[in-house]
Amino acid sequence: MLRKAISEIERKQIRQDLPEFRPGDNVRVHTKIKEGDKERIQVFEGVVIRHRRGSARAMFTVRKVSYGVGVERMFPVHSPRIDKVEVMGHGEVRRSRLYYLRDLQGKAARLTQEEGTGETQAPAAAPAPAAPATPAP
Repeated sequence: MLRKAISEIERKQIRQDLPEFRPGDNVRVHTKIKEGDKERIQVFEGVVIRHRRGSARAMFTVRKVSYGVGVERMFPVHSPRIDKVEVMGHGEVRRSRLYYLRDLQGKAARLTQEEGTGETQAPAAAPAPAAPATPAP
């Protein structure tokens, strides 16, 4: 009886408005921060290094490097403090836990982007029409 009541409460708290993301993705998490009697939105942008799935207890960890110091932050997926999550790009990874990024620095810590993701590129310009050839005298 108790498990059924807990699962009923958890089912009501699950959010449906968040996008699908996975480890290796660059995300921008907008969180609500309360300072005194005011509330503002703070953005945390980085790479998802872990995504623990589960119903209402799902969590994900985002890592970024700020002023040369690695910063990791864990977020509950279904938290009401999260305003929105934006997926900026998909990294090409073969693991579900990217803890090895903690030991890397600089260019080595970057993930290669999957094809068809990232910023949109302008279409390639069509080659200019060739000038009519003039006969050599």
